[in-house]
Amino acid sequence: MNFITIGQNILKLTAKYWDKFLITGLGYTLALAAITVVVGAVLGSLIALMRMSKIPPLRWIATVYTEIIRGTPMLLQLYVFYFGLPQLIPFLNRKQFLCVAIALVCNSAAYVSEIIRSGIQAVDIGQTEAARSLGMSQRLTMTEIILPQAIKNILPALGNEFIMIVKDTSLASTFFIGDLMTQSLLIRGKTYLTMEPLIMVAVIYFVVTFLLSKLLAVFERRLRRGDIR
Repeated sequence: MNFITIGQNILKLTAKYWDKFLITGLGYTLALAAITVVVGAVLGSLIALMRMSKIPPLRWIATVYTEIIRGTPMLLQLYVFYFGLPQLIPFLNRKQFLCVAIALVCNSAAYVSEIIRSGIQAVDIGQTEAARSLGMSQRLTMTEIILPQAIKNILPALGNEFIMIVKDTSLASTFFIGDLMTQSLLIRGKTYLTMEPLIMVAVIYFVVTFLLSKLLAVFERRLRRGDIR
């Protein structure tokens, strides 16, 4: 099969399956990525604060959680959550999308927590000491002085994590939850074509991640201009 034939097949598949498969698949992929990013960022922030806490049990729990998640493959975690959660929580029976989303959130939170922790630790400790000497509480110092600066420091890393999550959602196709890779498998089953559906999905992934990276670059430039002013 030559490139011309592949190109013709791609055009035919795009015209025939765009609305039914690829738009739906992109919607599931972006929804899964958005849930993972938002909830993962909140959970990751809590874990980061736990790891920096002066209370030993909180530090131990956060450290063990982070090391386990970072030390095991994401696909293994997806299997554990997909098959294990419904046994622990009957409500999740036959809720494949939710089980996969929880697995991705837990995975992302571990990495985000390390990003946030490194950003907080990168802020000059002298600013904390100055704020406390002025009578600011530890909580107010963290929310008003440390976190705003830390967010600027970690924004590129958080943006890269978001882009990685968009691509990592492809692992969810193992459980056929409707994402882009799932749609490519369905198209392959209907048409008996292998390369064409993969190329179509690869182009969509590239366009989405490329646009996200450009938007992130614009946001970073605006933050830098704000710092200069």
